[in-house]
Amino acid sequence: MNTVVTILIGILLFSVIIIFHEVGHLIVAKKNGIKVEEFMLGLGPKIFSFKKGETTYAFRLFLIGGACQMLGEDANSTDERAFCNKGPWARFSTIFAGPLFNFILAFIFAAIIIGIDGYDSPAVTAVQQGTPATTTVFTNVDDPNDTVVGMQVGDIIDEYDGKSYTVSRELTYHFVLDQMSPDPFEIVFERDGKKYSGTIVPTIFKKYQLGFVYSPSEDEPCKLTEITDGGVMDDAGIRSGDVITKINGVDIPTGKALADYLEENPLNGDPVNLEVEHKDNKKEYTLIPSYTESCVAPRYYSNSVGIYFDHNDSRISANPLQVIKYSLYEVKLQISLTIKALGKLVTGQLSLKNNVGGPVRVVSELGNTIEEAKESGILYVILNLLNYAVLLSANLGVMNLLPLPALDGGRLIFIILELIRRKPVPKEKEGLVHAIGMVFFLVLMVIVLFNDIRYVFF
Repeated sequence: MNTVVTILIGILLFSVIIIFHEVGHLIVAKKNGIKVEEFMLGLGPKIFSFKKGETTYAFRLFLIGGACQMLGEDANSTDERAFCNKGPWARFSTIFAGPLFNFILAFIFAAIIIGIDGYDSPAVTAVQQGTPATTTVFTNVDDPNDTVVGMQVGDIIDEYDGKSYTVSRELTYHFVLDQMSPDPFEIVFERDGKKYSGTIVPTIFKKYQLGFVYSPSEDEPCKLTEITDGGVMDDAGIRSGDVITKINGVDIPTGKALADYLEENPLNGDPVNLEVEHKDNKKEYTLIPSYTESCVAPRYYSNSVGIYFDHNDSRISANPLQVIKYSLYEVKLQISLTIKALGKLVTGQLSLKNNVGGPVRVVSELGNTIEEAKESGILYVILNLLNYAVLLSANLGVMNLLPLPALDGGRLIFIILELIRRKPVPKEKEGLVHAIGMVFFLVLMVIVLFNDIRYVFF
C-alpha cells in the first residue's frame, strides 16, 4: 500500500484512540465541576483552535499524544473549580477516566469485529499420529470409567497446564510468550459434550537450531514469522519478516522448499550458509546452529517437536450475548497480554530492540497488516484495522495506569498517598516529580524513535 496512505491511516487510528482517552478525562472533569482550560490533540505549536464555552479545543503539530488541561492540575489555584481544590475521589475518577475510556473503546471495536466475524474457538484442527497428543489416555472428568486414547480434530481445548482458555488466540499467545517446560502437565478438552482430562509427557526436543519459525507454504516465499530472542539468527541481525532465498547454495523459492531441504539435510554443528532478503536487499550469512534440549510449542508441530497438535484460526458466528461476552474477554485478554509482556521486558525475557516500538514501527506493521488483508477484500482490511485498534487502545490504557511520573497512574499514586496520609502532597513537589517524569519520557521517545528507524528502514 502507498506509504502516505498508510501513514494517514495510522494518524487517524492514533487520533481516534487518543481523543477517546482525553474525552474520558474531559467528560468526568466537567461532571465533577472541574474547569477544563484546553482540550488538545497532539503536542507542540497550534495548527488551529476554537473555543466553546470556557474550553479551548486545539489541534497541534506533533500527533504524538494529547491532553486535557485542567485548571490547577499542576499548580495551586484559589478558584473553587480548580482540579487541586476538588476532593480526592473527584480527582481520582477524573484521572482514571482516561484509561477507562481506552478500555471502553477497545470493547466497542472488539464487539464490531466479533459481531461481524465471530470468535475463535480453541478447537483442535490437526493431530500428528504417534506423538503424545495421540498416545495419552484421557479420562472423563465426571466418569472415571469413560476413557479415550488421544486427542482428535474437533476437540475443544478447555484447560492447558492448569489454565482455562476461552479463545484460540490465547493459546497462540501462550506458546509465543512462554517457553514450554519438559515437565508433564494436564490438558482438558471437550468432546461430544463431555470433558476429558489427561497428563501429557512432552517430547524432549534435541537438535541443532538457528532460532526461527516460518510457514512451510507451497506457493509463498519462505518468510520468517518469528525470530527467537537471543537465538543464532537474532544475534546475526536477521529479522522477522525477512525471506530465506538460499541455503547452502540451494535455491529456496517457497517455505515448503525449506521444509523439504531440512528434512533431507537436518541441521548439525556444521556452519550453514544462508541468503536472506531484507527489504528487497539480499545478504549472505554463515551461521553455526546451536545445540538445544527443550520442548517447543505444539502449534508448530509441522517443523519442530512438541506435543504435536494444532488449533483453530477460523471464527464461529456469535449471538448478541456471545458478542458481549467475548468482547469483554477480548479486552481482558489484551490487558493481561500487555501486563505479561511488560513483565517479560523488565525481567529481560523479551528484548527491548525487537519488542518495543513507537509510532514509526506501529505504522510499518500497520502497513504490513493492510497488505496481507487486501487479498481478502475491504471488509477484512477494516476488521484487521479494528483488531489493531483494540490492541493499541487496551495497550494505551494499561501503559497510562503504570505508577510512573507524568502518567495517569503516577497521578493516581499521589491521590492514593493523600488518602493514606489524610493530607495532599505539596503541589510543587508533585509538579516537580511529574516534570522530571516528562523529561524522562521525552528522552525515551527519542530512543524509541531511533530504534524504530533502525528496525523499519535498516
